[in-house]
Amino acid sequence: MFSHDDTIAAISTPLGEGGIGIVRMSGKDSLAIAGQIFLSPKNKLPKEIKSFHLTYGYILDPLTGGKVDEVLLSLMRSPHSYTKEDVVEINCHSGMISLMKILELVLGLGARLAEPGEFTKRAFLNGRIDLSQAEAVLDLIRCKTDESRRIALDQLQGGLSEKITSLRDRVMDVCVNIEAYIDFPEDEIETVSKQDLSASMEDIHRKLRMLVKTYDEGRFFREGLSTAIVGRPNVGKSSLLNALLQKDRAIVTEIPGTTRDTIEEYLNIRGLPLRIMDTAGIRDVKDLAEKEGVKRSLQSIVNSDLVIGLFDRSEPLQEEDFEVLKKIKDKNTIFVLNKSDLPAAFERKSFSAFILNPSSLLLTISATRGAGIEELKAAIFGSCLKNWKEEREGVVVTNLRHKTAIQNAQASLMNAMQALTENQPIEIIALELRDSLDKLGEIVGSITTEDILERIFNEFCIGK
Repeated sequence: MFSHDDTIAAISTPLGEGGIGIVRMSGKDSLAIAGQIFLSPKNKLPKEIKSFHLTYGYILDPLTGGKVDEVLLSLMRSPHSYTKEDVVEINCHSGMISLMKILELVLGLGARLAEPGEFTKRAFLNGRIDLSQAEAVLDLIRCKTDESRRIALDQLQGGLSEKITSLRDRVMDVCVNIEAYIDFPEDEIETVSKQDLSASMEDIHRKLRMLVKTYDEGRFFREGLSTAIVGRPNVGKSSLLNALLQKDRAIVTEIPGTTRDTIEEYLNIRGLPLRIMDTAGIRDVKDLAEKEGVKRSLQSIVNSDLVIGLFDRSEPLQEEDFEVLKKIKDKNTIFVLNKSDLPAAFERKSFSAFILNPSSLLLTISATRGAGIEELKAAIFGSCLKNWKEEREGVVVTNLRHKTAIQNAQASLMNAMQALTENQPIEIIALELRDSLDKLGEIVGSITTEDILERIFNEFCIGK
């Protein structure tokens, strides 16, 4: 359970050797604790240091008086800080010994080790950011491409919050007019017509529906497009992975079954983070290790957003190829004929007959020569992002929690519209509208529970 009243501390930089490491504190005792261990050449105390300034000095062990490390100390006074509390950051030499020693000192002087995401949670609880902005902090940390960074930054700056707040205000206006009938049924007050209320709800519902539509594509930028390369052994799956990555990531040999486990890497395609998996060749095997690899390959087909079905055009189609075709026929699939640099053993047209989905793409490449790789990348992007604009304007929903809350708000709003059309009691309409308000409030955190907060912030690293 989190507490507001104490002072928290944590290492806020990745562990390991580096140029700099930061120990961060937040809370009412931050300056006092820093004052007991920090010594500047001019004996300037932390409470005398200006906000947003770096001050050179040393960290001392208060028990021995010995120097621990040479540091730069920065402080951000409340309320102008990340958490809206007094924040102190000790910039020291990165390395486990120095960082852990300084952290040990501040914990020994009364600070508490921060929980995962507790600095950001305090920023939310203290009103500096709303809940969707807090989630965007994690998205910004985890983003793998410029486009995913842009989307996360837009959310952090309040793009989604402003949109949701605006729609919530409009639902509130409708609710106010509806409840006016309840509170003052016999008074002569100015009210909006039933037709105008219905039109307003319809417009809000339409805008919520448009937000939901952005999720199917937007989530790929947050989570990455999960893509599995599948095929029988020795069709060139590992070679294709290496060609896409432009480096030797997977072992390539002429021996069938070399790849016995799923190899996963990230690839940037026009701003889209592609989480691509090279899988074990699909065939009937007795070797236990290879059998487990085949099992994982089949599971990757089920779990992936996109499948690249790879086939060797230099050899006649084999029974194992047809088994692969059966496994991937119902998936979003790009069919790829590899080894175009070798004489073809079958015609492209004859292979097309096995592709049951008319929207599926069929490409020819040479993974070892790099032929057709750029066309394949374009096909991967277009297969799941057909309507995506690189200079996209407007809010993009990338978080499943947000999508679910919007859909629930839609459902309640639809119920209110239906109740209004059917002349049901006004109390029922008002109840559905208030439920829609609550669902939208869950996105920005105006309506939330401790359980939701714990699930969100437990995903963060300690120190953020």
